[in-house]
Amino acid sequence: MDGFRKSDHAQILSCLTEDVEWEMAGMFRLVGRDAFDKEIENPAFVGRPAITVSRMTEEHDIVVAEGAVRAQRKACGVLNAIFCDVFTMERGKIKQLTTYLVEVKQRDS
Repeated sequence: MDGFRKSDHAQILSCLTEDVEWEMAGMFRLVGRDAFDKEIENPAFVGRPAITVSRMTEEHDIVVAEGAVRAQRKACGVLNAIFCDVFTMERGKIKQLTTYLVEVKQRDS
């Protein structure tokens, strides 16, 4: 997540297995480091995301992180969302990542 905050491709890719799988529930499924690399800086957004982790839990080879993300959309507006990332680890690297993302809409007062 630190790598995503800095858009540091090398840092992120160093944490992944060659055959990493990333599924963002209901949105996409990527396989392999090259596909993952192309999604690090999603073309629908500009700048770097603000990522806040509120809780992290680890058991055996599974790590779960909950938090919030804020990112500027290229077209217009800002993405405000909460997330839950489930990481499956293999020999200290991320083998699989499942992301659950829910956009939080601003309420009119």
